[in-house]
Amino acid sequence: MKRPRLLPALAGIAAVAFGLGVAELVAGVFAPRASPVVVVGAALIDLAPPWAKDAAIALFGTADKVALLAGIALVLAGLAALAGVLEFRRPMLGRAIVLGGGLLGLAAAVTRAGASPLDATPAAAATIAAVLALPALLDRIPGRPAAPEPGDVSRRRFLGWAGGAAAAGALAALAGSALRAGVRATTAARDALRLPAPAVALPPAPASASLDVPGISPVITPNAQFYRIDTALQVPDVDPAGWSLRIHGMVEREVVLTWDELLALPLEESRTTLSCVSNPVGGDLIGTATWLGYPIRHLLERAAPLTGADMVLSRSVDGFTASTPLEALTDDRAAILAVGMNGEPLPFEHGFPVRMVVPGLYGYVSATKWVSELEVTRFADAEAYWTTRGWSERGPIKLQSRIDVPRGRVEPGDTVIAGVAWHPHTGVARVEVSVDEGPWREAELATPLSADTWVQWRLDWRATPGTHVLSVRATSADAEVQTAQLADVVPDGATGHHTVTVVAG
Repeated sequence: MKRPRLLPALAGIAAVAFGLGVAELVAGVFAPRASPVVVVGAALIDLAPPWAKDAAIALFGTADKVALLAGIALVLAGLAALAGVLEFRRPMLGRAIVLGGGLLGLAAAVTRAGASPLDATPAAAATIAAVLALPALLDRIPGRPAAPEPGDVSRRRFLGWAGGAAAAGALAALAGSALRAGVRATTAARDALRLPAPAVALPPAPASASLDVPGISPVITPNAQFYRIDTALQVPDVDPAGWSLRIHGMVEREVVLTWDELLALPLEESRTTLSCVSNPVGGDLIGTATWLGYPIRHLLERAAPLTGADMVLSRSVDGFTASTPLEALTDDRAAILAVGMNGEPLPFEHGFPVRMVVPGLYGYVSATKWVSELEVTRFADAEAYWTTRGWSERGPIKLQSRIDVPRGRVEPGDTVIAGVAWHPHTGVARVEVSVDEGPWREAELATPLSADTWVQWRLDWRATPGTHVLSVRATSADAEVQTAQLADVVPDGATGHHTVTVVAG
């Protein structure tokens, strides 16, 4: 009888799926942070060259993590199929591949920041389960000596066994996910949290801050629409009751701040636009929120930085680091330890319980989520996660503007060109629009919420039939005119005029 060619591959995929399901269940019970797929993905993020990270963000934007996980799943399926085929032909060879993959997962788990011995258990369980399941499934393939029945009956039985193994893995994974959700103390803590009233509250945003233009970006970005770019495949689970911030390094005295102590401080409201350095010209990796937090400068005053210090290296609980110029955390800007976002506790994916918000700097050097440590140091003595990968040290946000509407096709006649412009910590004084490379026409500006936020703008335009090219540029409050020179996001942010092509008719 001719041996089936696809059945061994299916056996390999089913065995690995079963193993991964067992791993998720074990992770749910013993090590919620150590899902093998997540820890391997996190290791790949750390090991990937800068060009790969940039390409992923450019291609997938805020879906970059979903794309990475999908890619890992495809690679795993391919390797599992290969293991099944090799094991069918030469016993032990396929199991060696599974064992090697398991050892890589185990190494990724135990070497990540804050790992404990229990973090090794999910990868170990996955390896053992897959290694045991693989030969057991292969023995049920027609033509094998151990196959219970020949022909079509045996083939159907094999498919039942393989499908059952994969289904068992899926059920185990769901159970592990449910266990992680059930034991997540931070969910209950966040749901029960009532943010204190700000000691320094903002007045309501004036109606003149928003222009009545359909399709324009809202002045305040809703939490659910706020962009998310970070290195965490799995959102860190930080119980606020156990959270603390340590300030140390080149300081006269070390300062440790607990969650209760932070909430007892006179918190302040501020509105700040944050932007990712990977945001291309005209991109949407930017948003504005109303934040609640405590000024970092006051905490640094307690610690008293020593002469010669010029940088603060912030650390997240997951090991991420950012290098922020010391002056940006000690001047009069609203650089804060934020606990609230748009009137509610920080969402988990945006740093609950505490994150940094610093106006005027790209997030990679300032906006550390799940922050747990501030080390006062010098740029000459320390480097952060992204600066070791070729990005600039200080990362001031570039003056930029964007056309939100129109896009694509419009009806000929009177219409509106509108969008947003920003230069956080400096402000925008003027926005101009050019149609078909014609003269620059000044647009109407809405009332800025502050110098730290973007501002809406609009320009009435009579569109004639045909294709038109629209361009926009901004002028900052300190008279800087947005450059037309195109530059990539690396190493310190994109530049150039945002240009869109529309068709009237």
